[in-house]
Amino acid sequence: MKYTPTFKTNYKEQIVPALMKEFGYKSIMQVPKLEKIVINQGMGQAVADKKLIDVAIDELTKITGQKAVMSKSKKDISNFKLRKGMPIGVRVTLRAEKMYEFMERLVAVALPRIRDFKGINEKFDGRGNYTLGITEQIIFPEIDIDKITKILGMEITFVTSTDNDAEAYALLREFGLPFKNAKKAQ
Repeated sequence: MKYTPTFKTNYKEQIVPALMKEFGYKSIMQVPKLEKIVINQGMGQAVADKKLIDVAIDELTKITGQKAVMSKSKKDISNFKLRKGMPIGVRVTLRAEKMYEFMERLVAVALPRIRDFKGINEKFDGRGNYTLGITEQIIFPEIDIDKITKILGMEITFVTSTDNDAEAYALLREFGLPFKNAKKAQ
């Protein structure tokens, strides 16, 4: 028997019917779905210290369970001592099972570990995607606090199949993302 992440099962059995009822969809193909999760770490300090990129790749690979790749600069910027092709960040794109597993760990384990956590903002990009900024990578249990050299932040972008922010908000709310004032859309 093949393993299926809990969030994937929840999406099919609970979230789809709830969204169909809420928005009055005629077909399950109209229901928005989570297409991918992109985790990105910008590393401006890597211009001065090359080892930071290797540390960030290792940490992001541990957090996501998928090999992280290096982002390189596209052009020269003399004010930042930046040359084209220099490593400036690390990113991972998660899809399918790994995406649902990461989201489950984020909602159930990592977000509750944030100090003085009161919920996340509900600011979408206007095209049905949501980016969550995290200031410390140590909220993930995969990271050993004793081996941390530098506290790094990251951006987690949830890419949905809808262009409507209200539908995307309802989808992520049903998945259990703790928005500050979670409300049912009318």
